[in-house]
Amino acid sequence: MPAYLIADVVRIKDDEKMAKYRSRIAECVGRFGGKYLAAGGALEVLEGHWRPTYPVIVQFPSLDSARQFYHSADYRELKLLRQAAADTDMVLIEGK
Repeated sequence: MPAYLIADVVRIKDDEKMAKYRSRIAECVGRFGGKYLAAGGALEVLEGHWRPTYPVIVQFPSLDSARQFYHSADYRELKLLRQAAADTDMVLIEGK
């Protein structure tokens, strides 16, 4: 069953590093069967107090493939680059 990595890029601290991350991340995600469903775009809060800044949703074929991506050697360098470039909240959710 699918899994969804949901992130919110709360604050960008280094535009240059973030641009480098963005130029390389889609290819890395794709190697693990992931595909972007949403990245930024129009946002409407329907209930509650959560106000995402720049929400991102990535679908993976399974929790296992999402975890393999997140903990992979392929993503390690990009993860460090993103963490240096931005403050991000991120969760992984199993789908149905």
